[in-house]
Amino acid sequence: MRSAPLKVGDLARQTGLSVRTLHYYEEIGLLSPSHRTASGHRMYSAGDVARLQQIKSLRELGFNLEQISGCLDKEGFSPLQTIELHLSRLREQIALEQKLCARLEGLAGVLRAGEDVSVEQLLQTIEVMTMIEKYYTPEQLAELKQRADALGPEKMREAENAWKTIYDDMRTEMQKGSDPKSEPVQQIVRRMRELIDAFTGKNPGIERSLNRMYQEEPSMKNQHGVDPALHEFIGKAMSQ
Repeated sequence: MRSAPLKVGDLARQTGLSVRTLHYYEEIGLLSPSHRTASGHRMYSAGDVARLQQIKSLRELGFNLEQISGCLDKEGFSPLQTIELHLSRLREQIALEQKLCARLEGLAGVLRAGEDVSVEQLLQTIEVMTMIEKYYTPEQLAELKQRADALGPEKMREAENAWKTIYDDMRTEMQKGSDPKSEPVQQIVRRMRELIDAFTGKNPGIERSLNRMYQEEPSMKNQHGVDPALHEFIGKAMSQ
């Protein structure tokens, strides 16, 4: 014997959903009652109840209503395909969460190693970390992290100070009118290459990523007060 159609209130009680939710599902075309009485009361058939159960199951899996509508109204709806789709999205979400976790761990390391950090410095650090993720592959980032861990915070600070000294020395040579090919300038270039090799581990892929980041990101060029003129001077010196 076929089940008798259910009024909206009865269906709400049986499923634990509110009448308002069922009305909303009807409003957006997700679940419409198959019948109405002469007085306009909604009547849900067994097929409607089965569709509602599918909606609830997909909601519990984390699908939004738009995704559910696309799944259920698609010809040849496959529960397996739906689950695989959701697994794929979950994996993407997990990857994003792992990336965020790595970023926060790196940021925590910066804060542990340093003194008091201002909000501006904190935001700059986050900006740099986000930018680095844009240019380096996960494998390159893992290799860079291993190298940074091996060096330790003190050596990393020394390298940062060494870069500042190099840029100051390059600026002095530029202001003196030195030829980029001159030996004093080339001595500074050799110091630069030593620092670059220490950072990249002479990995050509990491060096390409580093060069692309410096070429495409204005904020990298402005580090340590490197204005366009000095950036051009350094470029000529390193091309020798």
